[in-house]
Amino acid sequence: MSLTAKHCIACRGGMPILSLVTATQYQQQTPQWELRENATKIARRFKFSNFSEALAFVQKVAELAETEGHHPDITFGWGYCEILLYTHKIKGLHENDFIMAAKVDALLH
Repeated sequence: MSLTAKHCIACRGGMPILSLVTATQYQQQTPQWELRENATKIARRFKFSNFSEALAFVQKVAELAETEGHHPDITFGWGYCEILLYTHKIKGLHENDFIMAAKVDALLH
């Protein structure tokens, strides 16, 4: 099943984080996202023509995050938006992060 067909599940503390091997396998399905901080986070920088386009994208991502119940860290400004994903409760990566990454990518199409 593709990541975009899945939905984020509620995470509780104590759940295991993804291993480097598993995170790398998921990252192959979201190749424009980079693994960061010893594969405990993923991030992607998006480029836009101006501030308004970046803001509109941030609003779409915010709506998606509310729907999925999984909230990224977002930084944006004139012509860019950077999204950082990890599961705060477990301080690492979970399948949810890659589901969100794939769905964020789909917002561009």
